[in-house]
Amino acid sequence: MTLSDHPAERHRQVAGLFTERVRGARSWDAPSPVDGWAARDVVRHLTEWLPAFLASSAGVDLPRGPSVDEDPVAAWQVHCDGVQAVLDDPETKRRELANPHIGSLPLDSAIDRFYTADMFMHTWDLARATGQDDRLDPGFCALLLAGMEGMEEAMRSSGEFGARVEVPADADAQTRLLGFIGRDPFWPGR
Repeated sequence: MTLSDHPAERHRQVAGLFTERVRGARSWDAPSPVDGWAARDVVRHLTEWLPAFLASSAGVDLPRGPSVDEDPVAAWQVHCDGVQAVLDDPETKRRELANPHIGSLPLDSAIDRFYTADMFMHTWDLARATGQDDRLDPGFCALLLAGMEGMEEAMRSSGEFGARVEVPADADAQTRLLGFIGRDPFWPGR
């Protein structure tokens, strides 16, 4: 599948795949490729950081579902539907997100750039933790990698990404992206 260039549609596509992995998870306590995280923590990360970011930077309050500890599937679905509603709202195209670290950006572009991309990469983490199909769209992998390589120093100093994991020079885009963001693409999973 080729992912859309439009933020609302790309979110719908990426979230659809992530939702399939959420619904397919059988053990929420299974370790994930993110050191110290279980499968549940991948969902927790995505449902917790964006609401605070949008509230403080754009005045957007996302709906809250149950806690990830209580019901990770429902927590994810409420969150996912809330983000999609923001992106589908015609007013969103006229709104801005302002943050001292990144400046001002159109709200839909900011969600796409920071959140949808993060969810896309974490799809691999959840899939690998729960023994599901972990293939990602190769074109979007290549696009993200190309965009991040030019700001590697800033990314590493943020503490949000681990040290680069070396991969074979002829590796595919997904393997190179995973290694770049500090994941071992050959992590054995469960």
